[in-house]
Amino acid sequence: MAKPIPVSPLARPLPDLSTVAGVRLSAVAAGVRYQGRTDLMLAEFVPGTIVAGVYTKNACPGAPILWCRQAQTTPYARALLVNAGNANVFTGRAGIQACEDCADAVSKLLDCPPQDVFLSSTGVIGEKLPQDRIIAALPAAQAGLLEDNWAQAARAIMTTDTFPKAARRDVTIGGKPVRLQGIAKGSGMVAPDMATMLAYVATDAKLPQNVLQSLLASGCAQSFNSITVDSDTSTSDTLMLFATGLADNPAVDDVNDPALAEFTLALNDLLLELALLVVRDGEGATKQIRVEVTGADSNLSAHRIALSIANSPLVKTAIAGEDANWGRVVMAVGKSGEPADRDLLSVAIGGTWIARDGGVVENYDEAPVVAHMKGQDIEITVDMGLDDGQARVWTCDLTHGYIDINGSYRS
Repeated sequence: MAKPIPVSPLARPLPDLSTVAGVRLSAVAAGVRYQGRTDLMLAEFVPGTIVAGVYTKNACPGAPILWCRQAQTTPYARALLVNAGNANVFTGRAGIQACEDCADAVSKLLDCPPQDVFLSSTGVIGEKLPQDRIIAALPAAQAGLLEDNWAQAARAIMTTDTFPKAARRDVTIGGKPVRLQGIAKGSGMVAPDMATMLAYVATDAKLPQNVLQSLLASGCAQSFNSITVDSDTSTSDTLMLFATGLADNPAVDDVNDPALAEFTLALNDLLLELALLVVRDGEGATKQIRVEVTGADSNLSAHRIALSIANSPLVKTAIAGEDANWGRVVMAVGKSGEPADRDLLSVAIGGTWIARDGGVVENYDEAPVVAHMKGQDIEITVDMGLDDGQARVWTCDLTHGYIDINGSYRS
């Protein structure tokens, strides 16, 4: 049996969570893999709830990803079922059958079409999902549905996570109050296209699917697609947004409607908060790292350069060791394959410019940089000096804890 994983030193407590009108949740122990803890989350949505989703681009996706993509061809959702401990990935026809069986069982309990049931699984790859255990636990899950079970739901979907993750925002649309609340899990196998990482957000706002999908895709680009723990893209990454429509906001049919401005900012902010909680729980992490690239050939180029820095084992281990080795940042810029000119490059750590225009700053004092490296939140800034492309990504350091966790993951 694997050793208990210590709570990340970067952990954050759960915020003050509330309820979202039209959403009830439960968390039960199905014994999928773990013993002595909840591992199955069921969310029930009021009839008429609209759904949007963004899923992994990994070419070997899990059966639940295929199920959700197909289910989302209609706009409605009545339930979300998530299990931890088994990813239902690389399980062939048995995996598809497991999804069909679980969706059918939930649909009978809630009297809805199976395609209105959305599914996620997270955990070990390549092992058949014991759907009989999940289905046997569904009556208890239905009986336990409550509006205020968000914290319990966040804990039930954890795998190697060391703390539950949630966020909440209260805003208005057209002067009418609406709420956004979400949970996430993830700590390893996290890299863009999507951030294993699952995130679910619900709102009582009344919005059509095309608007909801556009908002989610845009928000994902700035959050879950701008974080990386280890450069490995999960087979199960899922980000979903459910809108129950029970708020009294005016009708909105255009994503650019000014009435949506506050809601859009709040959604983007909530998604970024959840994404950064995933980074803060990066396996073995002791430091959160923000990498900002400016002056690049384009925004896309800046994003790729930032990821090259954020994914560099040499950069990440230097930061773990609190070594202000900025030469590794230069190396990572150069290996990105993006346009770069050594003689225009500038590098800063913690707001202190170390190199300007291809050379070390005259009379550079390393003391403030060394002090910055001892903190938990590290900032790296690179200016390429080429054009106005810019990007920002977040990652964490790479410690021996990452090896300890992943070397015994199946134990």
